[in-house]
Amino acid sequence: MSDEVVLDQPEAEALAMGACLAAGATEATARSLVDATLSAALYGPATLGFPHMVDYLDSFREGRINCNPSPRCERPYPAFFVADADRGIAQLGFDLAFDDLVAAVRNFGLAIFTQTNSYTAGELGYYVRRLAGEGIVGIAATNANAMVVAKAGRPAVYSTNPMAFGFPLGEGSLPLIIDQASSATAYVNIVAAAAEGRSIPAGWALDEAGNETQDAKKALGGALLPFGGRKGANVALMVEMLSAGLSGGPWSLDTPSFREGSDSPAVGLTVVAMMPGRSDDSLVERARRQVDRLQQHGVFVPGVNGIEYPRSPSQGLKLPRAVFEAIVKITGA
Repeated sequence: MSDEVVLDQPEAEALAMGACLAAGATEATARSLVDATLSAALYGPATLGFPHMVDYLDSFREGRINCNPSPRCERPYPAFFVADADRGIAQLGFDLAFDDLVAAVRNFGLAIFTQTNSYTAGELGYYVRRLAGEGIVGIAATNANAMVVAKAGRPAVYSTNPMAFGFPLGEGSLPLIIDQASSATAYVNIVAAAAEGRSIPAGWALDEAGNETQDAKKALGGALLPFGGRKGANVALMVEMLSAGLSGGPWSLDTPSFREGSDSPAVGLTVVAMMPGRSDDSLVERARRQVDRLQQHGVFVPGVNGIEYPRSPSQGLKLPRAVFEAIVKITGA
């Protein structure tokens, strides 16, 4: 039996919707989460698609996510949106404010969306990919519970604190999307390695005693290391201030786990949206030419390289069999 299950896009979407609804989510919450999950599965890191959806489904059922939230959004300044996700998923609060955010960016040239009191943001690239689809440049930052040390031998003080950047490259082309953690690797990569019994590279994590380890299961009980030592820790701090600091959400040190217990992580998310110059500047086309030029020099351009676009709805999506079976079990099918 294969370790993977292949579904076409409508089948994957139906499976995901059924699982979300069976786990107690409302139609609106399910729709937002499924859209983000499919986006990650099609164009982002696969581990942040359906494998991460299992975390959401478990959290719906165990109380870490409010299944029927009423997100609120205020505008203390004309181009500054402040949202409260009401313990729901981050994607729903963003989706509800999206049209107004886009309108503000096109009017003022720049706008900011900041949100607190949500479950983890999921694939951070999703938010800037949505903006890029509207021809808008985006930067996003988020935090979660502490799992990254600033220095080996010290306690965990930051989450993986990712930052994402998106730049549109014109109609008919995928946007440039940079989405990476300030830790040496994303937490989901440790989880996947532990589940599959794989070792992890040196420099990724520490065990419970604070010693470097290549045992993924020991890393789950320990902490992650920042990329690039102190410089990576500085990036984590910057992300912490952009997400928790600007939104008023909990610092990573004060954030409950997103995988256990019944408390909401209530984390922060901040998205900065910018127009790529004036409409007659042709800066998007200029960026497209630069990306082509970089690719000719052998540069890997994230969000563009190795991704087929557009993808046919009938093209298969590969799900790890264990993930597929976990989702099917929740649907009751």
